[in-house]
Amino acid sequence: MATSIFCGFLLLLFPSCATNPTPVNSSDQGNSYLISSRLVSRATAEKQSHFRFYWHDVISGPNPTAIRVAEAPGTNTSTTGFGALIMIDDALTTGPDMKSKLVGRAQGFYASAGLDKVGLLMAMNFVFTDGKYNGSTIAILGHNEVFSAVREMPIVGGSGLFRFARGYVQARTHSLEKTGDAVVEYNIFVNHY
Repeated sequence: MATSIFCGFLLLLFPSCATNPTPVNSSDQGNSYLISSRLVSRATAEKQSHFRFYWHDVISGPNPTAIRVAEAPGTNTSTTGFGALIMIDDALTTGPDMKSKLVGRAQGFYASAGLDKVGLLMAMNFVFTDGKYNGSTIAILGHNEVFSAVREMPIVGGSGLFRFARGYVQARTHSLEKTGDAVVEYNIFVNHY
């Protein structure tokens, strides 16, 4: 009896706890790369946002954005490049063309971690430089099997507007040049406050 009275009292104090979360529209219509944003919980105001960016990994030419900084003794004879460590500062744009609007940078590294199959350890921050997200980051850490059609990696945190972020990203190769330069489409599904 006392327990049911207490529960009823809590519902009177916090009625939003008894209702389901409802979708909300993004008020930030100026950013074409924000696909959707919805309220996850009224009590915490946590949102789930979906972003789409194109990641430009340039290893050729006079101004590469991805540079090999370390390698193992057998890296050059390995069929998978095992042991190579590449630092990156790759552009994130709204479209696959490098001339598309720049919205941030992917900064971090990837390392060839597969002996028998090409698989990368990815550790990078998506550092936003545009609009209301300017200065905020999303941290990604995971396995990237680069020759799979879709690769999924976890979001392990963030900063600024993405403080306490969690979620996942899906990567799809858009183009891969003979030079090794690549454009990868990233869909980011992130819960944040």
